[in-house]
Amino acid sequence: MRGSKRGSLVFEWKTTFKNVVVLTGAGISAESGVATFRDNGGLWAEHRIEDVATPDAFAMNPVLVQDFYNKRRAQLKEVEPNAGHRALTRLQQELDGNVTIITQNVDDLHERSGSHDIIHMHGELRKVRCRACATVHQWQEDCFQETACPTCGRQVVLRPHIVWFGEMPFYMDLITQKLQVCDLFISVGTSGNVYPAAGFVTHVQQVGHAHTIEINLESSEGVSYFAEARHGRAGDLLPALIDEILSVKVA
Repeated sequence: MRGSKRGSLVFEWKTTFKNVVVLTGAGISAESGVATFRDNGGLWAEHRIEDVATPDAFAMNPVLVQDFYNKRRAQLKEVEPNAGHRALTRLQQELDGNVTIITQNVDDLHERSGSHDIIHMHGELRKVRCRACATVHQWQEDCFQETACPTCGRQVVLRPHIVWFGEMPFYMDLITQKLQVCDLFISVGTSGNVYPAAGFVTHVQQVGHAHTIEINLESSEGVSYFAEARHGRAGDLLPALIDEILSVKVA
C-alpha cells in the first residue's frame, strides 16, 4: 500500500474513489496534434494572442479574429483523440462513481473519444454565440461577419463561443460544486499558471479530503501543491493510472 502525506492528512492510495475530477489542459490535446500557443513564444499561427484572443481584438479587427477561429475549427477535422482521452473515457465508463472532466481546451476531442460530463470552462470551437439574442449555436463550418444568426436573423452579431483573455470562464459555480465533493483530483497537461484553473488544486486541499495527482510532461508551476506527480506523456501515463484506479476493489 502506498500513501502520500501533506500536512497532517494522509491519503491512502489503495482506496476507492467515488467523485473524481479531472482537469485537462493543452498538453493532452497537443499529443493529438492540436497547436498550442504556449509552445511557440506566445504565438498562435503567427498571431499574437492580443490580436486574436481578446474582446478588444474582436472589436478592432473582427474579420481577422473570425478567420483565425475558422482555421482552428477546420483543424479539428484533421486530429483525433489519443490514448489519454480514451483512458478518461474508460474511467467514466468503468468506475463505480462519478467522473467529471473540466477542460481548458476548446476542442471536442473528449466528446469524440466517448466521454461525457465535460465542462468546457473556456468555451468550444464548434460553437458560436449571438451577441444580440445570446443564443449559442453548434457550428461546424466557417463563420463570417455577414453570417446571420439562425435564431434572430441579425448579421454582424455572431462571435466564437470562446472565453477570451479578460473574460470570465464559464460554469464556475458548477466547477466549485464539483471540487467541493471530489475525493480524487487529477490535473493533466496544464502549465499551472493560468487562473482560475491553476487554483483548483489548492481549493481541493482546503476542502481537505481529496488525493491530488499531477500528470504533465514536466513539473508545472504548481507541482508542489500536489500530493503526487507523474511526468511524461499523458497518452502513456493516463492509461496506466486508470488501470491502477480501476484495479482497486471495495473491501
